Amino acid sequence: MLISLIVPCYNESAALPIFYKELCKVTEELDKYDFEFLFVDDGSKDNTLSILKDLSDSDDRVKYFSFARNFGKEAAMYAGFCNTKGNYVAVMDADMQDPPSLLPQMIDILETQDYDSVATRRETRKGEPPIRSFFAKMFYRLMNKMSDADIVDGARDFRLMKREMVDAIIKMTEYNRFSKGIFGWVGFKTYWLPFENVERVAGETKWSFWKLFKYSIDGMVNFSHLPLTIASVIGIVFTILAFIFVVFVVVRKIIFGDPVAGWASTVSIIMFIGGIQLLCMGIMGQYIAKMYLEVKDRPHYIIADTNVSDSNRIN
Repeated sequence: MLISLIVPCYNESAALPIFYKELCKVTEELDKYDFEFLFVDDGSKDNTLSILKDLSDSDDRVKYFSFARNFGKEAAMYAGFCNTKGNYVAVMDADMQDPPSLLPQMIDILETQDYDSVATRRETRKGEPPIRSFFAKMFYRLMNKMSDADIVDGARDFRLMKREMVDAIIKMTEYNRFSKGIFGWVGFKTYWLPFENVERVAGETKWSFWKLFKYSIDGMVNFSHLPLTIASVIGIVFTILAFIFVVFVVVRKIIFGDPVAGWASTVSIIMFIGGIQLLCMGIMGQYIAKMYLEVKDRPHYIIADTNVSDSNRIN
């Protein structure tokens, strides 16, 4: 049985040797399985690609794909899915935050129990800034209420899947990808494997607070139309309030002969309503922007260099 391991990499030259050494140690114990290591270099600016070439020269299991530029982790994972051949396929990070030591247990669960996927989730967020942990928990709560995708709090991209699930993911060809949502949307029976949070073994995280915020917005827009519904409700509510206010002003003038005074309050109301309008337009703009990217039908990635002859270089 062949097991494919997809490893997205972006400026991971410091962590790669440590990760590869640990991966070899774990896979040696799983000697009844064949492995292929698919490293996807997401346009790294350091010597990540050089390290991958050296590893491939000494280990036939190592396959590498190097993007023409930085297309993002989602594109890197999709490239891996499109180029895997394994009966089981796993996605994991090279920074050791996805411990390779969990692989034997994950394989055993798929082999002995009735599951299509084994996904990992962090039991705690130890070592993570409190403000980041708070917003992450709020995001998962919102996503589960807003969408049909099943996204567990603390879920990692690190998971092992059977071929049937991988094929279903490949068929979801949208340009704006949010894999945590896709994994949940395609369904299949998933076993959630908890583990203690592990800090990076080397290098620095590529996910700033702002990048995580934009990623969460993408997830909400990609897997829910609730923001559009909220914008519509806000518009209806403020239309009704405006009508009531106009009636109130007219009646007050007719009965009491008292004109409405207060330039400051009028300007404040106008600015408030204007802000609400811009917010609703911004929500609609997000959906229109996603549609614009989809209809252009640009490739998810472009592979500039690889040691796999039959790979999908543009997809």
